[in-house]
Amino acid sequence: METRLLEYFVAVADDLSVTRASERLFVAQSTVSAGLKSLEGELGVSLFERNTKTVRLLPPGEALLPLARALLDDVDGLRQMATEAGAGLRGRVRIGSFAVMHVLDLPAVLGRFRREHPLVDLQIASSPTGSTGLMDDLVHGRFDLAFSGLPVPPELESWPLAAFDFVVLLPPGHRLAVEGRSSVALDDLAADDWVDVLPGFGNRVQLERMLAERGIRRHLSAELADLPSIGPCVAAGLGVAVVPDAIDTTGCVRLPLAVPVEPWVFSLAARRGASRWPHIRALVEQIRAGTPRP
Repeated sequence: METRLLEYFVAVADDLSVTRASERLFVAQSTVSAGLKSLEGELGVSLFERNTKTVRLLPPGEALLPLARALLDDVDGLRQMATEAGAGLRGRVRIGSFAVMHVLDLPAVLGRFRREHPLVDLQIASSPTGSTGLMDDLVHGRFDLAFSGLPVPPELESWPLAAFDFVVLLPPGHRLAVEGRSSVALDDLAADDWVDVLPGFGNRVQLERMLAERGIRRHLSAELADLPSIGPCVAAGLGVAVVPDAIDTTGCVRLPLAVPVEPWVFSLAARRGASRWPHIRALVEQIRAGTPRP
């Protein structure tokens, strides 16, 4: 099987368009189409459902995609290892990230890594669904490394970086703060307006599981794109929040939960086997060295 056929397949799967894939690969559209047909013939299955307007990945294509990415990565790795002995680390690392609060100064870590390894191409992106989307991107090979606030799927490598207890944030003057409570139960907040991050973020997934176990249904007054934005919104009186103790809570009344719950764990994850490549392994080591242990 020729690797260029896998390149055509991955490009079309990423763009869901033969036209856009051919433009990105600087190859004629007819060449890409012929390559896909050749690959499908060699495998004996249809990978895409195609018509004049849309391209849709079929189940065999979904199954093949992470394997094809891994194969192409292996080929790139062979080329890299053949040339890097005298030239230093080189290659590409695609990183999925979100706002990491006080856990890690990611710009400083990546800046230091770039200065030490200028031939490594670092590419950083985020997901609108937080850790849920990042882990899905990682499983499907769209990232090499990603941060997560959720348990990491077993098919990935992972390294816990830090763990934080959940705390309650109240606006100044909130009835529970005025009462002088030393701690707050989740049930005490059932009638309040809440502030939280968007669905899919790890801390929200974990909190909603705890609320469901207690039969608590809440009203959200604000859903935010990152965890550090919650503190200012609570301080302004938009609602209460229960968050990992990893953000600036200036202006909020911060109290522990009356019944402690499982802490929120912040991890770094990698595609299975990705850390065997020297440039990815070096970045993993630098990130781990720049964060406190849980």
